[in-house]
Amino acid sequence: MSKKTQRKFILTGTLFLFFTVFTVMIAKVDVQPIGPKESAVGFASLNRLIFELFGVNLLWYHITDWLGVIAIIFAMGFAGLGLYQLVKRKSLFKVDPYLLLLGVYYILVVAIYVLFEYFVVNYRPIIMDKSLEASYPSSHTMIVICIMGTAMIVFHHLFAGKRVRLWILDSISSLLIGVTVAGRFISGVHWFTDIIGGIILSCVLIVLYKAMTSYLEEKQKHQPK
Repeated sequence: MSKKTQRKFILTGTLFLFFTVFTVMIAKVDVQPIGPKESAVGFASLNRLIFELFGVNLLWYHITDWLGVIAIIFAMGFAGLGLYQLVKRKSLFKVDPYLLLLGVYYILVVAIYVLFEYFVVNYRPIIMDKSLEASYPSSHTMIVICIMGTAMIVFHHLFAGKRVRLWILDSISSLLIGVTVAGRFISGVHWFTDIIGGIILSCVLIVLYKAMTSYLEEKQKHQPK
């Protein structure tokens, strides 16, 4: 394994440690019952200040929901491409390893989403559907960043050298991420720390995917032809 790939794995571990520490701090630091039904929230003073400053805007909530659907369509497109390669090449080992890893990556993202639905750190600042809902980390933020962040990596693999096409795809991906993060923040359906937690966790997963693809590329180069 090259030093460059090793650094990516080290960065993954460092970011994961940072996310873990941040999550523990949210569960322990300045915890106050400021949420609906007196639900407890960490970094309460900061979260309450920002929530009161921006309030609630459900229009942005619905806009970001649709942006999430667009991101999922991209994910389904990659899944469809992988399935097409599997059928055409008649072997799982002949499917583009970037797409195979992406399938495993999506399963990991879904598993983490389910995990935080059961192990609740805090609840939403507003009640959306008659009951309290898990809010940390912002799963919508995480899913969109994870899908579109890795999409850019895959695009650069599939369309290497095609600068105009890559510029368009990178711009679309970046726009989806930027508007989703900003829109989810403005919508008021998450605490500020929920958004930050979602961003950090997304970075962990994207860097992990990048490290794994780099490792596979190196392994393929050293295989006998």
